[in-house]
Amino acid sequence: MGAYFWPAIIGCTHAPDAPCLTQEFFGPVLSVLGFDTEAEALALANDTEFGPASGVFTKDLARAHRMIRGIRAGIVWVNTYRSLSPIAPFGGNGLSGNGCEGGLQAALDYTKTKAVWLRTSDDPIPDPFVMR
Repeated sequence: MGAYFWPAIIGCTHAPDAPCLTQEFFGPVLSVLGFDTEAEALALANDTEFGPASGVFTKDLARAHRMIRGIRAGIVWVNTYRSLSPIAPFGGNGLSGNGCEGGLQAALDYTKTKAVWLRTSDDPIPDPFVMR
C-alpha cells in the first residue's frame, strides 16, 4: 500500500549517540533529548551538520528571543511548527543550506548585481578623473 511510514517518536536521552540524532530524516520522525539548562538545549540544537528548521516552545518571550538568536537553522518556529508562506524566505544552514526559497532573498539568489553608468549628454566629456 505504498511507502508510508507511521509517525515515530524516538526517546534518545539515554542514547546521546543514536543515529537518529545525527542523520537527516525526510519522514515523520521526532527524536527527543532531555536537557536541564537553556545553554544545554542550545548546544544540543546546534550539535548537527544540518539545520533546515527548528522549533522552540516556551512561555518566556525573552528566552524565545535568545534561542532564536542562538539556533543555527534556516527557520525557527516559536510556539508553532511548520507555518510557511511563499513571501517568507526559507533556507537551511550547514549541509541543509544551499540557497534560499521564497521571499526577496530567493530572487536575489538567482540574480547578479551589475552597476551601469550611462551618459546621455551630447556635451563634451568632462574630466573623467573628477568625482561627480
